[in-house]
Amino acid sequence: MIAEIMVSLLLLVGGGFALLGSFGLARLPNFFMRLHGPTKATTLGVGAIVVASLLDVGSAENEAPLHELAITLFLIITAPVTAHLLAKAALAERRRMGATRDDEAGIGGDKLK
Repeated sequence: MIAEIMVSLLLLVGGGFALLGSFGLARLPNFFMRLHGPTKATTLGVGAIVVASLLDVGSAENEAPLHELAITLFLIITAPVTAHLLAKAALAERRRMGATRDDEAGIGGDKLK
């Protein structure tokens, strides 16, 4: 009974965070802000959903669900690394193209070095 309530709460919280991250991806104005939504909120949302699956399978089978644990660890490790690499690549591309710091804000500024 308690495990089912915890699973339900984790599913609701995870779905809410995933929805929030999706809105951030769709509505934020530039690449760097769009990168923030999915890497933070959606990762937390999917992590909560996988932990709910871990609890559900673990309580039903009375054994450690290693597949769900591996998915959770993989998600927690890879999402921030991927976001970091995407941000570095975007910054390098901006420098290569000669963009300024304030180009996206539309107010001009000094060239990046």
